[in-house]
Amino acid sequence: MNNPPNSRTEPKGYPSMVMQNMIGAYGEWAASLVGEEPAHYSFRTGKWKTAQEWRTAALGRLMTHLNQPKREATPEVTVHKTFTYDGLQVEDLSWQLPYGPRTQAYLLKPEGATGKLPAIVGLHDHGGRKYFGRRKIGRVADDWHPMMLEHYEGYYGNVAWANEIAKRGYAVLIHDTFTFASRRVLLADVPEFLRRGLTDADPENLENVNAYNRWAADHEDIMAKSLFSAGTTWPSVFLLDDQYAVDVLSARNDVDANNIGCAGLSGGGLRTVFLGGIDPRIKAAVCVGMMSTWRDYLLHKCHTHTWMCYVPNCPPDLDYPEIFGLRMPLPTMALYDVDDSLFTMPEMERSDKMLRDQFEKAGVGDRYVGKFYPGPHKFDLEMQNDAFNFFDQWLKA
Repeated sequence: MNNPPNSRTEPKGYPSMVMQNMIGAYGEWAASLVGEEPAHYSFRTGKWKTAQEWRTAALGRLMTHLNQPKREATPEVTVHKTFTYDGLQVEDLSWQLPYGPRTQAYLLKPEGATGKLPAIVGLHDHGGRKYFGRRKIGRVADDWHPMMLEHYEGYYGNVAWANEIAKRGYAVLIHDTFTFASRRVLLADVPEFLRRGLTDADPENLENVNAYNRWAADHEDIMAKSLFSAGTTWPSVFLLDDQYAVDVLSARNDVDANNIGCAGLSGGGLRTVFLGGIDPRIKAAVCVGMMSTWRDYLLHKCHTHTWMCYVPNCPPDLDYPEIFGLRMPLPTMALYDVDDSLFTMPEMERSDKMLRDQFEKAGVGDRYVGKFYPGPHKFDLEMQNDAFNFFDQWLKA
């Protein structure tokens, strides 16, 4: 559907002040620290003659804030099993990163496909279910966890979207990321006082899965504080995990490394913002249900999000949409849900305008697509079709 008009009458100053905010009388002051004008390293300031000059400066500034740990060589991949399911050839893969548990992944491609295929890095969501990762968006068996079937129904139009795009002629890599599924923090690895009597026994049991997910939600406070104490950030570790996945995908003989895209909903959209914004190997990127502004988080919606979103000291330099906009002039899509409870509509509209203005200012307005859809937080069949057509346009040309 087309972008909806903003029906609100905006006051002067800070538009979001028309609503009550989470920090009360401190809200207007805190919003003023970010300000109304473009951020210091925004392309919209007009300080840079070319988009490339801007990207070099802005990316350098962002990477300083992220303070990402060093990325090492492409990890050695183990193929545990190869089989067919749902018209797809499936590889059950794993690799060991320099930190944390071994990463498990699926590689999906059409059965019988030959030659080098365009590829997609499928970035799974958060969804309050940290026990799961790759299974949230890829299905490789009829006997599947009931919580994941519910997940597909609630967020993905009752399909595993990674399977659906693979069927259109793509190699799709889905990997568990930092603190999820195979990469999750095991109860046995933390001090007893943190475990609350829980164990890792019988982990697939529904009651135990729910107990772990509740525990892992609370543990995010500890992980975030520990990462800050180490001088790094949660988005930088997500980015590192995801860049290793791009390394793995790019090294395959059946992948066209010049035509790789990425997409994800919610937490996967967050990962799309950073991976797509920072890594130029991502030639087309689709962020779903995870695009707004720092002001939206600051005043209204940080209570609906985890610690995973935040990069200290970044907001005065780059607004959240402008991190995604660092990929300019590469093709970029943001999909919004009008009734998404994770964001306010005015700030989603404002983020869309930021990206649109940035791409148009650089003379590449046709490379950005922002679309709004009715309904709550989701990546439904209509949205999937638009996203998949976008990938077809830019990765199969």
